[in-house]
Amino acid sequence: MALKFYDLTHAFHQFMPEWPSSPGVNLSVSKYHARDGVFEINWDGIMHRGTHMDAALHVTENTPDVAEIPLWRLCGTGVVVSIPKEKWGLVTIDDLENATPAIEEGDIVMINTGFHRKWGDNDDYFSYGAGIDPEAAKWLVERKIKLVGFGHQANDHPLATKLVDHGLGPTHPHLIEEYKRETGRDPKEDFPEWEPAHKTLLVDGGVPGIENVGGELDEASGQRCFFLALPWRWEGGDGSGVRIFAIVDPDQEFRFETGD
Repeated sequence: MALKFYDLTHAFHQFMPEWPSSPGVNLSVSKYHARDGVFEINWDGIMHRGTHMDAALHVTENTPDVAEIPLWRLCGTGVVVSIPKEKWGLVTIDDLENATPAIEEGDIVMINTGFHRKWGDNDDYFSYGAGIDPEAAKWLVERKIKLVGFGHQANDHPLATKLVDHGLGPTHPHLIEEYKRETGRDPKEDFPEWEPAHKTLLVDGGVPGIENVGGELDEASGQRCFFLALPWRWEGGDGSGVRIFAIVDPDQEFRFETGD
């Protein structure tokens, strides 16, 4: 049977949804066919927009940039696993251990929490989204996962970011009070560290993390795939937009091996 191809990438465009920080992405047309005979767009913004890959340098000084991510980590066999989560849900070790297909050592892993369906300029996606438990991030590193992608807003839970009382935050102090009302606890009690999954995956484990996986994520879920996700070869780059392809053998017989 013919191979099936899935695009796991959100479209990149002017006014696309953006993680609530600054600066934004701005596109402008500098040349037009009718006037200039060619069409040309200027782009101004940061790389951490849309479906993108973080480098270790993004969160820790004197660590590898995006050009230093070894190529063997960016392609290979793995799984798309469905782990549905609701508001402020956590992807846990139990979720990963019970995922279907089973996550194997050396896999690339794409995690579908269902939040990619809420992709938009809204709190439902960016403020109330899911995230991975720091211990589950360690679980992925211990199993020598090559690369991980998340179908939600970031490598970390939104309450482990500057949206609340971490780093440069809180930029969204209303989330602190809302969490207290719903749980009876301060978010700092449940999420005491600033972006711990970023540091565990990218810095401690060397595992690239892709944020805002989307596109045909539902269609690819529950399957073992071959993945390709290539960022720019940008020296000094803290991250890069990526386009992710998942290629499926309907007979589930193909497996691609890469060495480090």
